[in-house]
Amino acid sequence: MLSITYVSSAAELLTEPQLLDMLRAVRAKNQALGLTGMMLYRDGNIIQALEGPDDAVVETYAKICADPRHHGIIELLRESIAERTFAQWTMGFRYVDDLDAPLDGFSDFLRTRPPGAGEAPGNGPMWLLGLFRQTMR
Repeated sequence: MLSITYVSSAAELLTEPQLLDMLRAVRAKNQALGLTGMMLYRDGNIIQALEGPDDAVVETYAKICADPRHHGIIELLRESIAERTFAQWTMGFRYVDDLDAPLDGFSDFLRTRPPGAGEAPGNGPMWLLGLFRQTMR
């Protein structure tokens, strides 16, 4: 299995409805490809850790790099992994206060601090996501 973590900037700021639509669409697509991970979005800044079968991760990352909806993509970490860090593909973003019920695939990572997030880099993707959480205010 392969894990890639990258950062990028949105070409245009995304609204909450756009983010919710993206969450639903990408979650279904990634599940079909056997991909898991986490994407965090805040004020036009994006970080994503993507993991799964090597070919699926490489092909998906190539599509992400060619996607005009964001730019300035910087690959932070690429590593072979023996086991997944993320049980499913989830997404976290700032404004979800008006949701009546928890949305499948939404992560409150930006509000809560999971164990290991932003601490010493024993788990590279989780460490990078934690740094994003701490610095993107």
